[in-house]
Amino acid sequence: MSPPVLPVTGKRPAGKENRQLPAAFLDRWRRPFARFLRIEAAGGGALLLATLVALVLSNSPWAPWFLDLWETRIGLGVGSLEFTRSLRDWINDALMTLFFFMVALELKRELVLGELRNPRMAVLSIAGAVGGMLVPAALYLALQAGQPGQPGWGIVMATDTAFVIGCLALLGPGIPQSLRIFMLSLAIVDDIGAILVVAIGYSQSLDGTMLALGGLGLVLVRAMALGGVRHLPGYFLVGGGIWLAVDASGIHPTITGVILGLLTPARRWVGDERLYAILSRVIAHPAGDHGSGDTKDRHTLQLAEVAVRESLSPVERLGMALHPWVGFVIMPLFALANAGVSFSLTALGDSVTLAVVAGFVGGKPAGVLLFSWLAVHSGLALRPPELSWRLLTGGALLAGIGFTMALFIANLALGGRLLDSAKLGIFLASVVAALAGVILLRWGRPLAGGAIDAG
Repeated sequence: MSPPVLPVTGKRPAGKENRQLPAAFLDRWRRPFARFLRIEAAGGGALLLATLVALVLSNSPWAPWFLDLWETRIGLGVGSLEFTRSLRDWINDALMTLFFFMVALELKRELVLGELRNPRMAVLSIAGAVGGMLVPAALYLALQAGQPGQPGWGIVMATDTAFVIGCLALLGPGIPQSLRIFMLSLAIVDDIGAILVVAIGYSQSLDGTMLALGGLGLVLVRAMALGGVRHLPGYFLVGGGIWLAVDASGIHPTITGVILGLLTPARRWVGDERLYAILSRVIAHPAGDHGSGDTKDRHTLQLAEVAVRESLSPVERLGMALHPWVGFVIMPLFALANAGVSFSLTALGDSVTLAVVAGFVGGKPAGVLLFSWLAVHSGLALRPPELSWRLLTGGALLAGIGFTMALFIANLALGGRLLDSAKLGIFLASVVAALAGVILLRWGRPLAGGAIDAG
């Protein structure tokens, strides 16, 4: 039963020193480190470092050992039943589920609590994301029609969130917040679109029974949320069962993370008024030694602990808990396992390499700008006044950085020499897109507000 809302009673303790937790030696390091973790661009730095390490090792004398490491089989076997995968597959299928779960949490938070609560603001990002998926995919297909690289059309669809936010961070406070919000929302939406493409376009033949079991698991998760279940380990247990069922159904299991993230409640259970009332009960207890038994003040402290925790919504709480792990562990591991490729000058002219570069560097910004322009001029979307078309052009160029999801889809769609060519195209396109976007945003800002910004 929820605690009653009580009036604030009791005297506040005198002195500032009594209002804070006792100081600890590690506090001086923990607070700056926590602030560092909150800077999303730092995740892009860790991802870039891991990518460079993978590239160096895969082009060094240690290349055979490094590449074979990710093919190591890990799993369980009981009798004739065997559940094993390579280390790379565990990273791509299991750990990346947590990445997509966090992406979906961020999308849910923006839609319910953030800037995208305004439908017309949301339409601008969604339209840009849709154009940034359809146009490059169509361009890639046009260049690869009837060729062995045709199945890789999904490679050029997604934008890498960490690298884009990292590039914007390099430009400093001169970049308006509206562009950061637009780019973050666009990257999240087309990540969701890309994983739906993976689920539909790159899945195997479907097993209806396993798919039904996964669906029942999702119904159970929703029922638990509606019933007020707050026990996170229970949700992770059910979520693990859903992941296994979806994996066995033939659909790529990372879609589980997207669906569970979108099902996560974005409203907090304990509001401010109730929280302050509960905390006032703690203040009301007289000071003294009451022992460690089953006392009234002990129950009050336990109640206050729950109230403080539940004053944040599950979306916010899980996002804060997962973000450091995803940004500094999962994404660098993914880059180490997938970014290794032996560079060859002859591969620069490969048709797959050229199609990937054309899709990201040409098709991506063209699609983002065209669909954003159509959405604004049709009246469906709202463009903030400070978000000029020149700034949007710079952001659209940055959207051509498709590193993480591009590698993810490339590993599903292609193999052998074609995969190496696609990886080379992804690296080249990401570098060109980053440089073009940063240069336009850094040196093109004084020209903002010109003819291109009209309308």
